[in-house]
Amino acid sequence: MITYDDIRKNEEVLAFLKKGDAILGVLGYTEHAQAHCGLVADRAAYILKTLGYSAHDLELVKIAGFMHDIGNAINRKHHAEYGGLLANDILKGLDISLEDRVTIVSAISNHDESTGGAMDAISAALIIADKTDVRRNRVREGADFDIHDRVNYAVTETDLLIDTEKMVITLDIKVDESICSMYEYFDIFLGRMMMCKGAAEKLGAKFRLTANGSKIL
Repeated sequence: MITYDDIRKNEEVLAFLKKGDAILGVLGYTEHAQAHCGLVADRAAYILKTLGYSAHDLELVKIAGFMHDIGNAINRKHHAEYGGLLANDILKGLDISLEDRVTIVSAISNHDESTGGAMDAISAALIIADKTDVRRNRVREGADFDIHDRVNYAVTETDLLIDTEKMVITLDIKVDESICSMYEYFDIFLGRMMMCKGAAEKLGAKFRLTANGSKIL
């Protein structure tokens, strides 16, 4: 079967990620290239591993995580759905079962908060991993420093914590409020955090957000 390591080296996947990130750079978005997708893959696998899922599920979620933003190469709007179609086309030519291919394609297609949601454990872990990637070094050099840039730049520390006894997944962040107020943070991220809440529930857990030592959500 195709592995995550194979996907990370796949020329088509890398080409779509590179083009998609270049387009988003022109549009003024934060980084959506290999660094983001690799982090999402690793974080999604960490979530499922901590919750006791199989090695096979970890491999699937890492593949979905690394490929999840390839649809940006076609268009930012509906990039999740475009990404699913591209992933299906790429994976068809590789050594992967139909069931696993469909699982990956579905997870990619449902990761955006405007049209998607958690449908199973793979998509749930992908969503949480993607929406919790808020960090200063996603802001591009020479960025306009709009509210999206300020919100990401203001987050100086991020940690994703999983309490398996209480079944709580917590995003713990430290925000420099001289750069971005908590009101601005929620203006941008409330929808994403609510999507994480639904994804955590699909995993049988609760989602919490703490900022600067205080529980927010």
